[in-house]
Amino acid sequence: MAVMKSPGLAALALVLWPYCAGAGDRGPVTNLPLPRYVSMKASEANVRRGPSLTHRIDWVFKRRDMPLMITAEYGHWRRVQDRDGAGGWVHYTLLSGVRTAIVEAEMLDMLSRPEPGAMVVARLEQGVITRLSECGPDWCEVSTQGYDGWAPKSALWGVEPDETLD
Repeated sequence: MAVMKSPGLAALALVLWPYCAGAGDRGPVTNLPLPRYVSMKASEANVRRGPSLTHRIDWVFKRRDMPLMITAEYGHWRRVQDRDGAGGWVHYTLLSGVRTAIVEAEMLDMLSRPEPGAMVVARLEQGVITRLSECGPDWCEVSTQGYDGWAPKSALWGVEPDETLD
């Protein structure tokens, strides 16, 4: 555990310690895997320093459907982070189990089939949010703005390299 000079922060760290599970663990509230991906249900979400309304708002996420990684749970609160590692505590009602991903590649070809050389359905710019339908070992079926197709999993943030979705 990190060394903290403020007794208030140290007390909070001790209270939250059982709720901050490591990789491969399960959340104490939902019993779902930690870490895991979700998306923003709301168009805005206050990101707080701690898991309650009394904690200071550090910033506001303002992008509906943005994928987020849940790294901890405490009551009705989830500690989340975005693809840049920015995050904090968000109330669970602002999150959705709908899986989305952000395009990481500078320009990504959405293909008609999950194989190199397939017909290009659309070209997606870096930062575009797509909805995930399914993911195999190397490819994910994605949809955005009326287009459906396949993209290499390695070009997306919001799904683990070894994760599969049905």
